[in-house]
Amino acid sequence: MNIRTDNWACTVSAGRVRPEEPDGVRNPFQRDRDRIIHAKAFRRLMHKTQVFISPDGDHFRTRLTHTLEMMQVSRTIARALDLNEDLVEAIALGHDLGHTPFGHTGEEALSRALFAHDRSFRHNEHSLRVVDHLEKDGHGLNLTLEVRDGILNHSGKGYPSTREGEIVRIADRIAYVNHDVDDALRAGTISREDLPEKPLAVLGDKMSVRIDWLVRDMISASRDKREITLSTDGFDALMELRSWLFEHVYHNPSSRENEKAGGVVAALFDYYLDHPGERAKSDPDPITETVDFVAGMTDRYALANYRRLFMPRGDIFA
Repeated sequence: MNIRTDNWACTVSAGRVRPEEPDGVRNPFQRDRDRIIHAKAFRRLMHKTQVFISPDGDHFRTRLTHTLEMMQVSRTIARALDLNEDLVEAIALGHDLGHTPFGHTGEEALSRALFAHDRSFRHNEHSLRVVDHLEKDGHGLNLTLEVRDGILNHSGKGYPSTREGEIVRIADRIAYVNHDVDDALRAGTISREDLPEKPLAVLGDKMSVRIDWLVRDMISASRDKREITLSTDGFDALMELRSWLFEHVYHNPSSRENEKAGGVVAALFDYYLDHPGERAKSDPDPITETVDFVAGMTDRYALANYRRLFMPRGDIFA
C-alpha cells in the first residue's frame, strides 16, 4: 500500500477499495472519522485495558481514553505543521481498534497461543482487519487508502505513506509512554524515585510537562528538517523512558494480574478453537475466526466467559 506523494500535506485521497460518490458536506477523511466513531469496535475500547487490569480507581486509562489523548496530541502537531487534521484524527481514532482485551498482556498471550499454529498476532494488522472486514457484518467500513495505511503502519515494521500517518506513529508513543507512567504511579506499581533520571532530566518531572516538551520538540524539529521527526535528544529520551516502562511495568514479573489475564486469553483461544459452534462467524479459517472472536472481546466479556466456562464458583483475580 504505497500512496506517498511529494506533497507536504495529504489534501486529496487516492480513493477507497470500493469507490463511493462524494459526500457533498464532508471530505473523505471526515467520513472515515465518523465511520470509526460509530463502529462497534470503537465503543468496545472503553472496556479494554490500557495497562492495568480491573483497577480499583476510576481514573486509570482505557484503550478509549488512550485513543482520545493520542488523537489530541496528533491534531495539535498536525495543525502546527499545516498538515491534514482530519486525516490525522481518523488514523488516530482507528489505530487501536484491533487490540485484544487486557492490553499488552492480552496481545502477547494471543501471539503465544498462535505460535503453535505457525502464526502471530499484531494489533496493528488486526486493526486493519477490523475496519476492512469485521465491521458492518463483514462488509467493513471501506475507509480511504490513506487512513488504512496509517492504521496498519502506526506500529510494527512498516512505515506510513503519509506525513499525517507519521505523526500518529510518533504521537502514539508520546501519549502512551507518558500516561502509562502516570497510571503506574497512581497504581503504586512504581514510585517517582524509581523513574530513570536521564530522560526526566530532558523531558521534565510531570506528565503534562513531558508531553508538552515532546510536542513542541516534534513541531520544531519537523519544521527544521521538513520531515516528521523528533530531535535527537527528544527521541533518545522518549525511547529510554519507553524501554524502562516495558521492563518495569509492562513486563513486570511480579504482576500476578498480568499472568492471570494472559492465562484467560490463552484458555479462551483454545476453548473456542475447539468449539466452533460457540464463536461468532467471521471467516472460513477456524484459527482466523477464533482470533477475531477472542481479540474482539472486552475485558469484562472475556472474564465473564472464562468464569462461565472454567470457574463458575470462583474469581480469577481473587
